[in-house]
Amino acid sequence: MAAKVRVRGRVAWKPNLFIDAAGSVLGRVASYATKQSLLGKTVAVLNCEKVMVSGNKNTTINEFKVMRLRGGHSLNGPFYPKHPARIVKRTIRGMLRYTMGRGEAAFNRVRCFEGIPAEFKDTKKVSFAKHLNTQSISLADLGRQL
Repeated sequence: MAAKVRVRGRVAWKPNLFIDAAGSVLGRVASYATKQSLLGKTVAVLNCEKVMVSGNKNTTINEFKVMRLRGGHSLNGPFYPKHPARIVKRTIRGMLRYTMGRGEAAFNRVRCFEGIPAEFKDTKKVSFAKHLNTQSISLADLGRQL
């Protein structure tokens, strides 16, 4: 379990597990983070802008554009983000039952960051990076295209 320290009336968030997502496939990172948060670990996903989405670049961009346009002109949603850390968080949310008790608690144990914050520089990180032989696009490039 993560140590919870009170800081001026608030509970400070201290992660147990750090995932370096640079060069990793989005689904692999999201499923691992989901599983670990369901097991009770507090998870920090770092370098979200370097996560790769495998598949044809044009098809991937068009699919994300369609998802973003589904909300229509009203403010009723669904809202789909274009920032890389929020896309990773949304993908993790899709793998959880986030409206139910256990899933909501697990979802609250996950945080996603673009880059590596200064307080997490010297920590041991889990990485799933490997060279992809298929076409892929990073979330930073995808966010710029949307």
